[in-house]
Parts: sequence; C-alpha cells; structure tokens
Amino acid sequence: MAQVHAIEVAISCGAVGIELELCRSGAEAWARDTGNRVKIVSTPNDSNERLALYQQLFATGSKEIDVFQIDVIWPGTLADHLIDLRSYTKGAETEHVDFLVENNTINGELKALPWFLDLGLLYYRTDLLEAYGQQPPRTWEELTRTATLIQEAERSKEYPRMWGYVWQGRAYEGLTCNALEWLASQNGGRIVDENGSVTVANPRAAAAIDRAASWVGSITPPGVLNYAEEDARGIFQSGNAVFMRNWPYAWSLAQGSDSPVRGKVGVAPLPASGDGQSSAALGGWQLAVSRYSTNPEAAASLALYLTGAAEQKRRAIEGSFNPTRQSLYKDSEIIAANPLFAKLGPILKSVVARPSTTLGSFYSRVSAEFWQTVHTVLAGQETAEPALERLQGRLEALRRRR
Repeated sequence: MAQVHAIEVAISCGAVGIELELCRSGAEAWARDTGNRVKIVSTPNDSNERLALYQQLFATGSKEIDVFQIDVIWPGTLADHLIDLRSYTKGAETEHVDFLVENNTINGELKALPWFLDLGLLYYRTDLLEAYGQQPPRTWEELTRTATLIQEAERSKEYPRMWGYVWQGRAYEGLTCNALEWLASQNGGRIVDENGSVTVANPRAAAAIDRAASWVGSITPPGVLNYAEEDARGIFQSGNAVFMRNWPYAWSLAQGSDSPVRGKVGVAPLPASGDGQSSAALGGWQLAVSRYSTNPEAAASLALYLTGAAEQKRRAIEGSFNPTRQSLYKDSEIIAANPLFAKLGPILKSVVARPSTTLGSFYSRVSAEFWQTVHTVLAGQETAEPALERLQGRLEALRRRR
C-alpha cells in the first residue's frame, strides 16, 4: 500500500552510455513499490569533476542528494560524510564479492553497497582480424603490429578515417586506469607498493609509458589526449577503429540494433608485454547514503533495491553492467542474453586494483600527479624516464608530509 505521505529521495546517477536510463528506470520501480518519489540528479561523467562536485556538496552539509553513486576508490575519501549501512542491510552485503565489501568498509563501518563491477577490456573487430588473418593480440607488441597492418591496409582502400587503437588519454582518472594497466602488464608496479613506498620510477614503467606515447599519431588519433570512455567508443562503434580499450558497458551498445559494428565485435584480455601478464584495472561504482540526508531509512531502502539481485540482473541483461553478486555469474538468462559474461572468468583473475586502499584519502593526490605526468609524456613534452623520476620525488615529498 502506498504511503500516505510520500518521501522524495534524490539519487545521483552517471550518464555513460545507457547508465542514466537504467538508473532512472530502476529508481522509478522502487518508487512504485514503496509509494515514494525519486529525483534523479545527473552528475558529470568525468570522475574528477564528479568527486569535486560531491566534495563541494558535502562541505556545505547539502541535503540536495540522498544517495550518491561513488567510485570504487572513494569510500576512504568520503567516509566522514556517509552513514554506516549495516544498520539497514540485515546482512545483504554478504551476497556481494568479498573484495568490494572490504573496499567499502572503513573503520568497521559499511560506507557503500557494491552496485556494478568494472574492469578494463580489449574490444576488437572480428571481421577485420579475420580478413587479414590475425588473432587477438596477446602482447602490446602484437597489438601494435596488427593495428598498424590493418589500419594501413584499410586506409589504402576506402576507409581513410580508420585507426588502429583507441583508448582513454585525457588527463583524468581514466588515464590512471589505462596507465596502471600498461605498468602492471609489464611488471612495472602499481605506483606504490603495499606499504605505500613509491615505486613508479623504474625502467619497466618507463618503457610501458613510452610505448603508449609512440601510439599517439601513429595507430591512435592525436585527439586521444582528450578522450574519455565515450569518445573512444564513438570512434570504435562508428567502425573507425580496429581495437579499443574500454569497460564492459560498451559491449551492449556495440551490439545494439543501431550499431554499425553489430555482430563484428569480440572481447579479449588486455595485452601483456615480455614476462608480464594481462592486467585489467579494477573499476566499479557503489551506492552510498549521505549523513546529511533527512530520510536515511528511505535512502538506504533505495540503495538496497538498486543493488539487489533482481535489479543487478536486469542491468546485466539490458546494459552489460557486471553484477557484484557472485550468484549472478551463474545465471543462465544473463549468459544467454549477454555472452560477454561467459568470457569474464579468466579476465577477472587479471584484475589490478588502484592503490586507493593503501593510500586512503591520500590516493586522489597521488593519482592526479600520476595522470598529469603520464599525459605530458603522451603529449610528447618529455620522455618517460625523467618524467617518472621527477614524479617519484614529488610523491615521496607528499608521503613525508602526510
């Protein structure tokens, strides 16, 4: 029965791909079930801009948003402004993957519920690789050769706009994810080690970043320096790229009825190099409730609904968003609707986490220094070795001042 006095709950939603649409429809379903109302607040897609907005709202104790969609790396940064959800979950958090629950638990309090899991993937054009007798690349060297081969051959025909490889090169958190994959896949570390000691200035890390810089203007458009996820997807899905690095959400869009590459896309682990192994950056988004909310019980109810099994299943089928509930990876309907999930098992084993747990609230400063440095190398302003040496010095100085 609908409540006599309906409560309005405001939730922030991302808008990458069909993310906003799915968030809206899920929240509206909760509203119908409870007799409450929802207000959808669209936030910037750029994660740095979104975090800055959240911090501005929290600094003023704003009641504008009740439920916040937060990045996997933010629970430690935003913990003081979020309620402990264990008062409302009745143990529901145990149904999610352990490492995300641990990630979201700060000083014994559950600050967010896992909503969907992300990891870096290599998308490729199955038709083009088949036409040129190529296999999905297992190393970055193979990717570079294959991308060059097909790009040049296609351009000599009737596709002058063809590029070999597109990814996220804008100076933002997405570049940290890409660059961390390059480093980890070449045994170049994760910026800092598990003790927080800075390790970024090493020959393997420098070689990985210099290789990526060599792609810019050759197999990758010069404009990649301003690309986020949707920019890369736009080029790939329009049929103008052989390979793309992106998150799982891009799969269902590439297979949509209006997609020029529908039925021509494959997915593989990101390449490795030398004696390294494939590494996929761990991403994902959680739902948290603001401590300034005037309706925390209703807000927690909405967060629990959206992270529930039925809603995660719907999002997996309609939007290829990876569930955080372990049981759903065995769901036959999900696998039948989206074969991508059958391929994710081996890739999940290659996940590499950003060092946010090690660094806590200090992580955002370290990441910003890292992606700014990598961006200067990609832009051709300097080579990786001296750039990483200077970065090492800055990070060590910051660490001493913590």
